[in-house]
Amino acid sequence: MAIFQPIIPLLLSKNNFIMKKCLIILSFCSFLFGHSIYSQTTAVDRVQFFKDTSILNATITCKMAELFRQKNKPDTELPANLSMDLTGSSALNEPVSLQVRGHFRKDFCYVPPLKVLFKHEKSSGVKSFGALKLVSECKTSDVNQQYLLKEFLIYKIYNLVTEMSFRVRLLNLNLVDSTGKKKTITEYAFLMEDIKDLAKRNKCTYWKVGKIDPRLTDDRQMATVAIFEYMIGNTDWGVSVNHNTRLLLSKIDSTHRPYVVPYDFDYAGFVNSDYAVPDEKLDIENVQQRLYRGFPIPIEIINDVVDIFKKQKDNIYALISNFDLLTSRSKKDLTQYLDDFFKTISDPNQVKSVFINNARTN
Repeated sequence: MAIFQPIIPLLLSKNNFIMKKCLIILSFCSFLFGHSIYSQTTAVDRVQFFKDTSILNATITCKMAELFRQKNKPDTELPANLSMDLTGSSALNEPVSLQVRGHFRKDFCYVPPLKVLFKHEKSSGVKSFGALKLVSECKTSDVNQQYLLKEFLIYKIYNLVTEMSFRVRLLNLNLVDSTGKKKTITEYAFLMEDIKDLAKRNKCTYWKVGKIDPRLTDDRQMATVAIFEYMIGNTDWGVSVNHNTRLLLSKIDSTHRPYVVPYDFDYAGFVNSDYAVPDEKLDIENVQQRLYRGFPIPIEIINDVVDIFKKQKDNIYALISNFDLLTSRSKKDLTQYLDDFFKTISDPNQVKSVFINNARTN
């Protein structure tokens, strides 16, 4: 044993050196691994996500041929992967599912409107998002890009008018075919806030029944919706048939009338898409011709609501002028289109004529 005693300390010394190196390497790997999954194990704040005004770079990877075949199978879920570069953290990379939704755009548009389902068993960072509507360009062209951006802007304008409005988040979206057979589609799109989150921040609950005579809803909110729809030149909505509107019920007062929340504005004259046509039952020639679709509401309430629009006029115009993704032509067209509306509401006689005397009767 004596001849081995000098060797033992040497072996221990070498082992310590090796162990130290291993610990350093393991620590470094642990850092890299922890950093790479940070955004996946840390839940994303849903409210802050939609309050953030920055444009998100996002990629959805799926079997695109399968996605297009699902246009006639709206309830089918297609496995996909969503990655997003979130502000202030590493890239989020999550398994999701896609569902085709919508009516006209589902059949007409190249990429159908989608619903992104975040409830995947392996999802973590955005699992609480539940299911969000994804609105994308109808067709891949510069013109359709402007349509999408104008519709996005409508939501932002309505956010200025009332808190009872959907928040949206603009994406610079890449749609990638996981099989590599189809060309990647790069376009703008936006995610819509979940109706339950909208209801929660307004101390309400979402009423899924969704059909009611609009004259039985909250007068002030109904006037806000109807005048806003008139401003953007949209007649493609109806509370009684649950068309492009949602209803909220107050948590504070169970006897209070329901509140109306509008959405889906691609048929608005403000957007003026080439596929938008007015209902043949309406006495208008094109979607840019305004028609008030509200029922009579006391003039005092109408005047109060009109004052909200007047106070937000400068902010509304600023949204348009500061939106760099719009072309100068689009900005000019939108500004001129709104000029007529603000001219109308600046005249008390016109306000009474349009919103009282010419309100709906049936």
